[in-house]
Amino acid sequence: MQYSSSIMTNPVLRRSTQHGLNDFLGEAAAGTLPAVSFLKPGDDDGHPGYSSLAAFENFLSTTISAVQSNAALWRSTAIFVTFDEGGGYYDSGYIQPISFFGDGPRVPMIVVSPYAKRDVVDHTYDDHVSVLRFIEANWRLSPLSAVSADNLPNATPGAYVPKVRPAIGNLMTMFNFGHPDFATLHLPTTPAAGQAAAAPPAISNAQR
Repeated sequence: MQYSSSIMTNPVLRRSTQHGLNDFLGEAAAGTLPAVSFLKPGDDDGHPGYSSLAAFENFLSTTISAVQSNAALWRSTAIFVTFDEGGGYYDSGYIQPISFFGDGPRVPMIVVSPYAKRDVVDHTYDDHVSVLRFIEANWRLSPLSAVSADNLPNATPGAYVPKVRPAIGNLMTMFNFGHPDFATLHLPTTPAAGQAAAAPPAISNAQR
């Protein structure tokens, strides 16, 4: 949302949309988070050149622990961890041409939730648009627009290459809603070389 001119040039929309990490942590503790929040770390995003994976892991540890510390919130939460690009690491995996711009090399995605399948690598073809498709499927919402990529059909579950293309998964194949596990796992922070562990700063984009 920080790249949306309709939001960032409107002070009222910006105040109601963009918040800091402390706001997220406070609302997680109080159980007042909105239905959907997008968290974007600042310089702790693990981006090559100015950040590190240790910094990104510390950010994840801080935010995931905040959600898990509220038992009621944790019982109804799914956290998707992903990257915006491959960081220079080449991946020779299948790339599906979903639009004029195609699709990019694969990047990691991790699902943290009581309902996530444990010890499973899901091979369904997903995309960053899959996060939007999950939101639409979970809340039974219509696609964002008539021409957006979330109009594409679901990819073949578990198939590395969808049988009918183009298609994008909605991430539902990563969950087992019938057998949740509400246990939590302590996630320690690891200080970077020469630095003490600390809660990293970040920007939280929250949509109510």
